Amino acid sequence: MLSRFSIKDKIVALLLIAPSIIGILVFYVAPFTWMVVFSFFDKPVNGSFVAFKNYIDLINNGVYRKALLNTAVFTGISVPLVIILSLILAILLNQKIHFKSTLRTSFIVPLVVPVASIILFFEYIFDYRGVINKILGVFSLNPTDWLNSSFAMVVVIIIYVWKNLGYNMILFLAGLQGIPKEYYEAADIDGAGTLTKFFNITTVYLMPTTFFVIIISIINSFKVFKEVYLLSGSYPHESIYMLQHYLNNMFSKLDYHKLVTSAVLMAVVLYLVIFIVFRIQKRIERYIEG
Repeated sequence: MLSRFSIKDKIVALLLIAPSIIGILVFYVAPFTWMVVFSFFDKPVNGSFVAFKNYIDLINNGVYRKALLNTAVFTGISVPLVIILSLILAILLNQKIHFKSTLRTSFIVPLVVPVASIILFFEYIFDYRGVINKILGVFSLNPTDWLNSSFAMVVVIIIYVWKNLGYNMILFLAGLQGIPKEYYEAADIDGAGTLTKFFNITTVYLMPTTFFVIIISIINSFKVFKEVYLLSGSYPHESIYMLQHYLNNMFSKLDYHKLVTSAVLMAVVLYLVIFIVFRIQKRIERYIEG
């Protein structure tokens, strides 16, 4: 059987994607490979091979463990929360309601608003002299320094959810609109209830979209450094000191061993999490098809 594309077409296609491939190799693959190799040596130049010593020292570092725990807590709370809320909103906006287009647009606004503007807005709300404390003062309640207390994690989670809710909602809306309405009509004829239709139709056909949203949400949860940095600087309250802060501070101190080792570990953990999510997706799909 002859190939569908001629050799000339393949050469043209290769030339077109060559700049992207070269860029990825030069700016991503090569530096990351160097980081992995460097993490096993004690010096960047003429160093000695120390195996996993840098990793063991890093794991025994209390500051790193605190940053790792905070990042895990933040991701573990914010990702399920944003997924559940965005799915609920998508289901509601997929119904015949008034001002549907206006509501959709309002949830998309955070995607185009600059991060600095977002932080100014939330500082105005959660600052010690902000709106919430002024409201508490009306009821003679003591003000709280929200950004410098254990409540700081709640503030960061709210910012993350507010910023990513609209994007996830759009993805779920696209998935919902791709489900044939005939399935719901057949279920209505059989007398199926709302929950039955949700678990047997909506969740089944929305499975690929759901797992894609999970992966995107996990990746975005590792990208909250700008928000927290603008809120509280390089050394925020200990409850919101994330891995990104640790990496940034090690770079500022020129402590390349801790910087490189922690970056490699974070990449490995993120890869394992995404790999596990894909494996779970495949098992669920096989179970449904079987």
